[in-house]
Amino acid sequence: MPGSRTNFFGGVRDDFKDMNANKKLYGKDLSEYENMDLDELLDQLTPEEVDILTRDVDPDDDLMPPSQRTSYRCEKDPTGPLNRKRLIEHIQQQALNEPDRPEMVPYQQGVVRGKKWIPPPPPLAEQRLEEEIALDLGDEYESALGEANENELVDLAAILGFHSMMNQDQYHASLLGKRIESDVGWAGITRATRPKPMAPEPPNMTDPEQSIERLRQDDPDLQMLNLNNIKNMSDEQIERLCDAAASNTRLENLYMSNTGLSDRHGEHLVALIEKNNTIKEISIESNFISPAMIARLVKALLKNKTVEAFRAANQRSQVLGNKIEMEITKYVEDNPTILQMGLHFEFNDARARVSAQLQKNRDRLRLRRIGRACRNSTAGFVRRQLPV
Repeated sequence: MPGSRTNFFGGVRDDFKDMNANKKLYGKDLSEYENMDLDELLDQLTPEEVDILTRDVDPDDDLMPPSQRTSYRCEKDPTGPLNRKRLIEHIQQQALNEPDRPEMVPYQQGVVRGKKWIPPPPPLAEQRLEEEIALDLGDEYESALGEANENELVDLAAILGFHSMMNQDQYHASLLGKRIESDVGWAGITRATRPKPMAPEPPNMTDPEQSIERLRQDDPDLQMLNLNNIKNMSDEQIERLCDAAASNTRLENLYMSNTGLSDRHGEHLVALIEKNNTIKEISIESNFISPAMIARLVKALLKNKTVEAFRAANQRSQVLGNKIEMEITKYVEDNPTILQMGLHFEFNDARARVSAQLQKNRDRLRLRRIGRACRNSTAGFVRRQLPV
């Protein structure tokens, strides 16, 4: 391995110096090896011994190339590029041509080979569960249950929460207080029913140009802007919208879910979050924003610390990655204002830390609200006690 001897033996030399610093190893004194020349010892090794020594490497060492982190060495020259189709055909042909191994004992029908497997008896706990449980419900309850028909027992099972004992029709009928005309009983089968037609969701009729103009004029009535599901906005419109919202002092809720946002719009969103100090809720779900841009948007929330709810789930890249999740977690832990974070975390560490920080922020807000109420009640009590 050209070029690897210096790196590997340099690390060995450093480790040997560290061992000498301890002076003892397994109870043996190492002071006599302090002045030993390792280069002289390495020159005395044969090429085979050097090759065996260099195979003992750390596979997680990032300072060495990947080809030198493994002990596997193939001396055979490559025969050519990999052809997966020819390789599979060769394996199949070899499997067909290879003869079957002869059996030591020929097969005979009806002859049992070896010992017959007998299942072990169930444990005592399961045997006790299988036994009938005798309950004394009283004469009144026993007579009522004994004379009840199956439909009445179905209603009783729904009241007690035994949903697994009922089919779907029985369950919904018991919830709505309806009676099932046919006596289906416990063995009733739910037949397929035609689904009820649902009216399609009406389109969003918000005019982006009118919204931009109202944002520029700082309209006091425009506190919530809903642009969800509007996919025909151009890049120039989104840029003007973000610029107008950045200088607005009335807007509190901005919804831009499923509007085709991507990283080219992310810079304008970052500027919007950093400049606007009145907005409290932002939703940009179901778009095409990358995990790195989401981390930048979460970092921008630290500028004014006024946003209480931020939702950016269901993007093109469903998985954020460990590095991005840890970065977002750090930004959330530094934000004392955020109360809701609409993101999906794959790793339990990030999910637990973000949840703990959000709960801490809610508790801080609740204590502040309780303290304000106590101060107001105390001030009112003092005013009532003062003479007029």
